[in-house]
Amino acid sequence: MSLAARSFLGLGFAFLVLLVAACAMPGLAHAAEPVNWGLGMQEAASPVKGYIEELHDLLLYIITAITIFVLLLMVYVVRRFAADRNPNPSQTSHNTLLEVAWTVIPVLILVVIAIPSFRLLYFQDRAPTTDLTVKVTGHQWYWSYEYQDNAQAGVRFESRMIPTDELRPGQRRLLEVDNELVVPVGKNVRLLVTGTDVIHSYFMPSLGVQKYAIPGRTLETWFRVDRPGVYYGQCNQICGTQHAYMPSVVRAVPEAEFNAWVEDAKRKFAERQPSASPGVVVAMRAAE
Repeated sequence: MSLAARSFLGLGFAFLVLLVAACAMPGLAHAAEPVNWGLGMQEAASPVKGYIEELHDLLLYIITAITIFVLLLMVYVVRRFAADRNPNPSQTSHNTLLEVAWTVIPVLILVVIAIPSFRLLYFQDRAPTTDLTVKVTGHQWYWSYEYQDNAQAGVRFESRMIPTDELRPGQRRLLEVDNELVVPVGKNVRLLVTGTDVIHSYFMPSLGVQKYAIPGRTLETWFRVDRPGVYYGQCNQICGTQHAYMPSVVRAVPEAEFNAWVEDAKRKFAERQPSASPGVVVAMRAAE
């Protein structure tokens, strides 16, 4: 076997080993939160993220099959048409069947990819029914939230990262905030995302949410959290010197607990700034 053929086979074997290792190693294929040296996506906690993972897996199978096919084809060509095996190369310049095949097959592959892609885009666009609406505004460098429904009227607050030297035991560095976005489990939450200064990005991996916060524009998305828990995200649009210190946290709780939190939040955030209209909150601390 020629050196080139052995090299191609070695690369193909290494690729397969890495692929199997990424899928088989416990604790690395999926993670409920960011972990050191983690592989794969965070565990899905919403229907949108579940569909995103399904599309991801489909694309992984397709690209793996294409990669293996191309690798084997290249190994075959290197061996079959080497100079010592083929001293008089063919002068054929066209092959109608081959040209039709390498045009039609990629088109069919793209159709297979396009159908679930369009379905996912449509599903992400708007929730069929909305139980809760929250306006999310990006600032340099923190988030602010405003509950838009009458039942939560007056709940408006800012959410800033907790500095490292103020973290309590068990809290996560660069991910914890002073005020979390609290939502009820099992309810469709509509997000209206905008910005005040530069372009930010509201990104919650476990919920399948990513929307740009663009000044002067309001973009819409939604999610529904399937189980109680705390979910972490960060701005993933480079938005300035403190871009890395702009986390977002969503806490999903049962509906009864959410209703109790709303009543407490109306008092809590109104007390923060008595000279302003109810619900307006001043910054609690400067982001580092």
